Amino acid sequence: MSNLDMKKDLKHLYAPSSKHVSIVDIAPMNYLMIDGEGNPNTAEQYQEAVVAIYKLAYGIRAICKDNGNKFTVMPLEGLWEIKGQEAPPNDFNITLADKDLFKWTLMILQPDFVTKAIMEQARDIVMKKKDSPPSIADVRFEAYHEGEAVQILHIGSYDDETENVAKLHHYIDNNGWTLGKRHHEIYLNDPRKVDPSKLKTVIRQPFKR
Repeated sequence: MSNLDMKKDLKHLYAPSSKHVSIVDIAPMNYLMIDGEGNPNTAEQYQEAVVAIYKLAYGIRAICKDNGNKFTVMPLEGLWEIKGQEAPPNDFNITLADKDLFKWTLMILQPDFVTKAIMEQARDIVMKKKDSPPSIADVRFEAYHEGEAVQILHIGSYDDETENVAKLHHYIDNNGWTLGKRHHEIYLNDPRKVDPSKLKTVIRQPFKR
């Protein structure tokens, strides 16, 4: 049985340069999604959401594998904004107070053969397990059309993203464009297993011409 790895098929979206800003145009794709608020470092809701979305993602993978459609679970992604603000502060320095005001949507990309019905089947299975988090009920299956965006690969701690976020915003401004949809991050490795200096994060900012 062959194994689908969408990171390889969508290399332009999941393996950008760490040195240069690139422009991408993202078509509608299906995701698992869950919303929440608060500092990801301290908010219990965030930690529960991460567990819930991954348990459902692996539940879907198990069903698909049994049906002959084996695939690699994609990395966690997040859409971010600060309550009352359309963009990060002008100096791009996110304070602890700002983090407490975060509104986020966590996402995991799904292959085309995954349907809402398969997700609901997986949810029913996962919810019957003793360690099923209550927030599994809040995960949804939804298409997201991001459209045009600029992106760059950040290597290092999440707290050191300021310079690369600024690069994206300046690139948009220098071209006479405006900010589009929410700030988007893709976490390519597990912060529990990788030294902060070696973390790889795709930072993406949609724009409007």
